[in-house]
Amino acid sequence: MIHARGLRYAYPNGVAALDGVDLSVAPGERVAIVGPNGAGKTTFMLQLNGLLRGSGELTVTGGIGLVFQDPDDQLFMPTVREDVAFGPLNLGLADVPARVEAALEAVRMREYADRAPHQLSLGQKRRVAIATVLAMDPSVLVLDEPSANLDPRTRRELMELLERLDRTLLIVTHDLPLAARLCERAVLLSAGRVVADEPALDLLADEQLLAEHDLELPEGYVLTRPPLPA
Repeated sequence: MIHARGLRYAYPNGVAALDGVDLSVAPGERVAIVGPNGAGKTTFMLQLNGLLRGSGELTVTGGIGLVFQDPDDQLFMPTVREDVAFGPLNLGLADVPARVEAALEAVRMREYADRAPHQLSLGQKRRVAIATVLAMDPSVLVLDEPSANLDPRTRRELMELLERLDRTLLIVTHDLPLAARLCERAVLLSAGRVVADEPALDLLADEQLLAEHDLELPEGYVLTRPPLPA
């Protein structure tokens, strides 16, 4: 679905945000992109969607659906229904009402379809932002810090929602327990380079590696592995 080789990007002030990123994501994979602040995670995400253009090779099969960290960056129409319909209508897609209903059902927000987005809670807005992307049926769903600023219950509900989605996921996050629960693979970016690419539970169990890149699991959090098949 995604193949990047030697991906580079420098901001106008000369700071290199990406410095030769090699990364491939296969169909159906759920991959967490983790790393310290300034590692290049968001820059990589914006490159995937063509919002930034650097150098190197980047191939994306199918569409990329990008969910920003701040849902207010995506919600601007008078009602939830109109926000979810905006993308499909803009692309000239067929069956827009059905797409809207299906997307809102997927995020359990159908009953809010005629509400104004500014009347929703942050967690509800984030669900609607995801629906605006799902309505366009992208091959890959990319989420930037999906659990940021959510209370514990809303965060849990969001993880349950993402677990149910049947598509390739790329999650940019500082929330390491979320990465452990949702993703089978984790990629550690630091200083614009991939420094580790491993099964998520293996990478997140490496306390020394995490510490070297200013990351750590919450105090008292214990990584658990699924039981081996009988």
